[in-house]
Amino acid sequence: MTQDSGRVANGRYTVRVQNAWRPPTDVYETDGALVVKVEIPGVAEQDFEITITGRRLVISGTRADPASKLGYHNMEIRYGIFRTEIRVPWLPEEDAIEASYESGFLYVRLPKAQRRQVQVRS
Repeated sequence: MTQDSGRVANGRYTVRVQNAWRPPTDVYETDGALVVKVEIPGVAEQDFEITITGRRLVISGTRADPASKLGYHNMEIRYGIFRTEIRVPWLPEEDAIEASYESGFLYVRLPKAQRRQVQVRS
């Protein structure tokens, strides 16, 4: 099963996902990279899908509710399909992108391209 642009593809058909929620997402720049930090505790590493198409980074997945309940008295924690989309200010080198998951935060690091001087030949 794959998900892209709010659609979930399952074998032969595609279904539009209407109820995907967006987790809190920070995007910041360091000297060497653009860092995307997503607050998403309770998700197994294999339940994340990170895709990049051109300058569009999409982080999606599913956070399952681990307990069955008879009824809620208060519900503030979101479960189910989530998705966040970030426009990257430059075309990233896909092979250099790194992702890590620590203490409930997913970090996606997109290194900046290294500047190099080009020699002019006559």
